[in-house]
Amino acid sequence: MGVSKTDQFNEVQNRLASIAKALAHPARIAIVEYLLKTDTCICGDIVNELPLAQPTVSQHLKELKNAGLIQGSIEGNSICYCIHPETFRLLQHFTNEVIDGSSPKKCC
Repeated sequence: MGVSKTDQFNEVQNRLASIAKALAHPARIAIVEYLLKTDTCICGDIVNELPLAQPTVSQHLKELKNAGLIQGSIEGNSICYCIHPETFRLLQHFTNEVIDGSSPKKCC
């Protein structure tokens, strides 16, 4: 296994890479879409929305939370999740830069 060279990149680059890695699974995209669609904190409903076992959904939620894409709060015996808007603003800013910088140019 190679040595990580994340220290050779700036904080924003590492943050965006972490976000992209967390979003690089269709189940996680489905979770984010569901949370965006419901526009509220969701506790147990996520498992019912996906064709995956509860432990698998929990692992995906953990990855999304570790990347800062979602946030959770404990309510009784369950954890409720919602979108973390600041992280999505960072992602939006990056994608806007990519789109704005990709004007038609002669390429290769």
